Amino acid sequence: MRALGVVSASAALTVGLAGSAAACDIKDFSAEAKCVGDNGVITVTDVDPAGVPATVTVFLENNGADERKVGEQVVKGSRKGVTITFEEEWKPSAEYRIHVKAAPSVDEDITPNLTTPATACKGEEGTPAPGTPAPEEPTPSASVSTPAEDSEDVEEPGTPNPSESAAESPAPADTSDNAPSPAVGDSNLAETGADSHTALIAGVAVALVAVGGGAVFLGMRRRGTGKDS
Repeated sequence: MRALGVVSASAALTVGLAGSAAACDIKDFSAEAKCVGDNGVITVTDVDPAGVPATVTVFLENNGADERKVGEQVVKGSRKGVTITFEEEWKPSAEYRIHVKAAPSVDEDITPNLTTPATACKGEEGTPAPGTPAPEEPTPSASVSTPAEDSEDVEEPGTPNPSESAAESPAPADTSDNAPSPAVGDSNLAETGADSHTALIAGVAVALVAVGGGAVFLGMRRRGTGKDS
């Protein structure tokens, strides 16, 4: 009987030690806030070798109280560790409470609470996070248009420039060719002082005078001859 009692006690101790080794513990869990690109995340890693399912809940803290619930997931750990991720655009130096519940032994928070880094994943108002190269500034154009100083100096669309109008307007027509020509006689008299046909008329007049004088002379001669006979 004594031997049987010793064996039973040894078996119970062995089972107890094995159960303790396989039990889930809050120390198997760890949390971290980090960046994935420009996005913030909170990760929780479970290194429980027994693989006991555990429910992990993340809360944002404000002055020691829960401000909002970020999310909740179930994780089944392993000896190498299993990590779950909560997407959260955390702010610098923010505080988060991570609660773990794994029946029957764990129902508590990871201590201390998680405090995020002092630098955000991306700067506020589009400012890149530290270490991100600044974008190159565009080179200003060589020619910069100067706004008109006075609205009256701005030419309205379709209004021709006075200089352009003067250049494009046709020259006034030469009216010397269209004016009525002066009379031939007036023109010749004005230029030479005598008509171009004056010599011809004078010659005809002299001829007529000569013919008339000859006729008168012949008539008078005939009359004289008749009286003599």
